[in-house]
Amino acid sequence: MSDGRREAEAVHSRAVEDYLKAIFKLQGESDPVSTTALAAELDRSAASVTNMVKGLAEQGLLVHEPYHGARLTEAGETAALKIIRRHRVIETYLIERLGYTWDGVHAEAERLEHAASEDLIDRMARALGDPLEDPHGAPIPSSEGIIERRDLVALGELSEGAAAVVREVPDEDSERLRELAAAGFLLGTEVVVVARRGDGRLVVRVGGRETELDAATAGMIRLERKN
Repeated sequence: MSDGRREAEAVHSRAVEDYLKAIFKLQGESDPVSTTALAAELDRSAASVTNMVKGLAEQGLLVHEPYHGARLTEAGETAALKIIRRHRVIETYLIERLGYTWDGVHAEAERLEHAASEDLIDRMARALGDPLEDPHGAPIPSSEGIIERRDLVALGELSEGAAAVVREVPDEDSERLRELAAAGFLLGTEVVVVARRGDGRLVVRVGGRETELDAATAGMIRLERKN
């Protein structure tokens, strides 16, 4: 096999993994996943997304319903969970063992997740004591492809006066993570919704002080309701 062909196949493999991971994420918000939502998540054109979705359907990794969307098959979900496990174990290892910060680790894990073997990931996980969550609170799938399903709610869904505990924060945006950390949105911290603005913004009390969040950020923070 030529070097050019190997490189092309590697790029194709990375693209497939990115698509599967994105569809798995979006299925948690809408099932099936629309082409429009997938294009926005991956920053791709609708045409390129449609072509890739058709190809993944031909491989048996997802079911595509024209004008409705796509959902992962069992094989597609298994493949998605493997790449998600790789990403989250790598993030954890980089922070716990190599001193990376939680706002600077996502991009590095994105690069490494496509190259790491399952054996390497399993060894890294064992070295860490087989953690159940990554540093941002997201559950780490097991090597058998099992992931914990948790009853969490987005901060933006809470009503005024409601109290909850931060369990998961988004890891993609470094600047947003730094802002959340500065405002006190750390894992295990209690948050109380003080007021809801008409434009979707929230005033919340966290760590003894009040702060205001836009609707998009509030929708990404996942919490466990307090009884």
